[in-house]
Amino acid sequence: MDIKRYLPVLNWLPSYGRSQATSDLVAAVIVTVMLIPQSLAYALLAGLPAQVGLYASILPLIVYAVFGTSRTLSVGPVAVASLMTAAALAPLAEAGAPEYIAGAILLAVMSGLMLMAMGLMRLGFLANFLSHPVISGFITASGLVIAASQLKHLFGIPASGHNLVEIIQSLMQSLGQTNGATLAIGVGALVFLLLARRYLKPGLVAAGVPLRLADTLTKTAPILAVLVTTLVAWQLDLGAAGVRLVGAVPAGLPELTLPSLDWALWQQLAVSALLISVVGFVESVSVGQTLAAKRRQRIDPDQELVGLGAANLSAGLSGGMPVTGGFSRSVVNYDAGAETPAAGAYTAVGIALATLFLTPAIAYLPQATLAATIIVAVSTLIDLPALGRTWRYSRPDFGAMLATILLTLVHSVEAGIIAGVALSIGLFLYRTSRPHSAVVGRVPGTEHFRNVLRHEVELCPKVTFLRVDESLYFANARFLEERVMDLVADEPELKHLVLVCPAVNLVDASALESLEAINERLRDAGVTLHLSEVKGPVMDRLKRTELLAKLSGQVFLSTFEAWQQLIGNKAAERIPV
Repeated sequence: MDIKRYLPVLNWLPSYGRSQATSDLVAAVIVTVMLIPQSLAYALLAGLPAQVGLYASILPLIVYAVFGTSRTLSVGPVAVASLMTAAALAPLAEAGAPEYIAGAILLAVMSGLMLMAMGLMRLGFLANFLSHPVISGFITASGLVIAASQLKHLFGIPASGHNLVEIIQSLMQSLGQTNGATLAIGVGALVFLLLARRYLKPGLVAAGVPLRLADTLTKTAPILAVLVTTLVAWQLDLGAAGVRLVGAVPAGLPELTLPSLDWALWQQLAVSALLISVVGFVESVSVGQTLAAKRRQRIDPDQELVGLGAANLSAGLSGGMPVTGGFSRSVVNYDAGAETPAAGAYTAVGIALATLFLTPAIAYLPQATLAATIIVAVSTLIDLPALGRTWRYSRPDFGAMLATILLTLVHSVEAGIIAGVALSIGLFLYRTSRPHSAVVGRVPGTEHFRNVLRHEVELCPKVTFLRVDESLYFANARFLEERVMDLVADEPELKHLVLVCPAVNLVDASALESLEAINERLRDAGVTLHLSEVKGPVMDRLKRTELLAKLSGQVFLSTFEAWQQLIGNKAAERIPV
């Protein structure tokens, strides 16, 4: 057994040197400054005390550095997982209650166990069943729901709801209770962050600041908003004016926490934990692969399941919440020069120091500032123009994307993602159940064969070449039978039918029976069945069956070889487009 496969830290730690350590430390400092307000904000989004976000940003980062394969992925609380956590726990208890916190811890533990089990069973390929349009639609809708859910903190009003419709209705009913000081803090922080994102970097570059430094300073704008609003709240005693603050945050490192052993609670949270796991894994792998490709590195999706699972398990055991790889933090980590996962471990040290020494100041942080931070962060997730792009390219994918968005907005994040998965699989089954096939003919003077409806080709009325452009399995086996028999019925002179199979990568048991049935029915009709361009792995399996022995015709290496033997120099008919 290759121990390095299960402990990727052994691949980079033995050669770890001073140069790498310096780069990782610089990146860690920048990510730590960014992660502190994000941890607090995402805990708030999940309905949890602020310290839970900090706890989820310590041990999981260290554990991922040992088990993860991405050199630059930054693990921790993220917006979408926080929203899904809140949606899963809302029916259980009031936000912030001990039962609610226990549910979040259990979600992290269950997610960790599920991910690790999937990794050990090498089930990383299952993420492929979530199509990109569905994931894009889900993230867009989640971004809208997250942004709407933070407006109550921005206005300082009570509001609730688990979808966009409920949130907007609740906000409208409470709008008259808006707290002026809270609104000033929230809108001020929001405007500052939006302007900083758009204009700060170009302004710094124009002032002569190096590009990389200007980019780093722009990414750390949220910490400036946190510092300024915290000082203002402290100096002006805004808590007495009705501005909701984070409040007292326990100082110190997280303690070992055991999850609830209530079996009924485990059953109640199982589906939510699975959805959080799958969505988090897809997001993490997408980010990790993108960043790894830029440095000609690679990640192992199956080991990423183990790494993220271990990170979530450690989050739960240390009193945290579900975690995954964050897009914005990972990009900052990459741009800041992180070379190994040790950067994440150094970031964990920085967060630990914050929990030890900065909690008294965090108590004065206005929740409106964290809400503004969340709104700006999730604005990058919203990609409504993707609807137009998908509509122009694929109507079925557009339908799946739109259904995911609408269900997430008007019902719940669980309904949205479940519908998305179901539609992704349904679309796949529909497309492959009606595989594209084409009658092909020879391009004059060549060995190439093309669709008779697209090219001017040569045909023979007694020999037909039918190209099958999909693997053959239970869902399309009957369709192929019908296609062949319709073709035979339309061509009374037909004597030979050649199934051209360059795109057939699989023939399952159901398809095998269909091929045998096609062979017998064609024999009864006086038509000989041939195969051509059968791939090696498919041929290996067919050799273990009786099909080849009972085949009325031959198996040709190429379609041109079949043309030569069955038609040769006989007169062929040229068919125009």
